[in-house]
Amino acid sequence: MKHVLIIIFFLVGFQASNAEKPSAFQDGEWFKFEMNYSGFLKAGNATLSVKETSLRGKPVYHVVGKGWTTGAIKWFFKVKDRYETYFDKVTGAPYKFIRKIDEGGHTKDIEINFDHESRKAQVKNHKRNEISTITTEENVQDMVSMYYYLRNKIDISTLKEGDEIKTNMFFDEENYGFKLKYLGREIIKTEFGKVKTIKFRPYVMAGRVFKEEESLTLWVSADKNKIPLKIKADLAVGSLRADLIGFKGLKYPFEIIYKE
Repeated sequence: MKHVLIIIFFLVGFQASNAEKPSAFQDGEWFKFEMNYSGFLKAGNATLSVKETSLRGKPVYHVVGKGWTTGAIKWFFKVKDRYETYFDKVTGAPYKFIRKIDEGGHTKDIEINFDHESRKAQVKNHKRNEISTITTEENVQDMVSMYYYLRNKIDISTLKEGDEIKTNMFFDEENYGFKLKYLGREIIKTEFGKVKTIKFRPYVMAGRVFKEEESLTLWVSADKNKIPLKIKADLAVGSLRADLIGFKGLKYPFEIIYKE
């Protein structure tokens, strides 16, 4: 259950914001997801919201992601997660990232401040009362800002099946290389009707959590919004699925083929 929350906050989007290219999102955008385990057991919900604000005198987007267990699962494994990012409205570069989680009693309270000029990340572990400084990769993103970065960067008109998109991510106290494969287009049934989508395969590490490296599949709307509609994950035990069940504040019209 806890891993699908990370999947959503990390993988739900797709074109870096810049002055030359219109952004795919705007202030007030909000998503809600419903998660199910092995196709029948409701596992929880997650939300993502976008607000315009300022940080250290710079105009930024402030994104908050929340995830929590629901139904029977919460009685034996309770999850309450909160992720936040502040990233530059023009460049998409993250300035601040916050991760506060409680997953079955496993807790973390981490704040990361990025200095892109010196390529350093200051990591504050509030639970341990520790501060460390770590060198980051070029054009690094945090796990939430990456969603919006990719959403604005990827030009689907130029993609061919099998193309791979690569970028750098910093999570907790480590640098990660992130890779995404484009699988083509597909029409899928959603909560809102049938929708044209673009399909991606984010690469993950096979082992304790995921069955294999290509265990994740992501469907994103093929319109200008590029909103996440469905995520499927094959786990070492069972499977997880997340579906978009609510939204508001989209910048562009949501294109539905027809409602059922």
